[in-house]
Amino acid sequence: MSQTTTNTLSDEDDRPIWPALLRGWRRCCPQCGEGPMLRGYLKVRDTCPVCGEALHHHRADDGPAYITILIVGHVVVPAMLWTFMAWRPDPAIMLSGFSVFTVALTLWLLPRVKGAFIALQWSRRMHGFGRDD
Repeated sequence: MSQTTTNTLSDEDDRPIWPALLRGWRRCCPQCGEGPMLRGYLKVRDTCPVCGEALHHHRADDGPAYITILIVGHVVVPAMLWTFMAWRPDPAIMLSGFSVFTVALTLWLLPRVKGAFIALQWSRRMHGFGRDD
């Protein structure tokens, strides 16, 4: 193996993906897991207040929203179909119930998916994360 390949493998080993994703899901810093990653609902802090890791490199943009829509759609649509086939409720009741469920699930998932998205970028050293190490 060449020196470049060896350095790349050792760089990836020091930032394992699964612990980083779990920390991001909890909306914590992907490096230390202690400091909060988000300030407010979706605003990402520039740095971790505990370990000082720079978080401003992230390029989450619309990715977390797309992933959230994908997950919510795959949960809500089968639930609607199952509910309709099992009980045949009034359409107005189904509409109101599933509207509330859809909005609540979306609002719960979105910051967690964004945290995991940023943690993935940090773990894989994308968009400037870890370039100065």
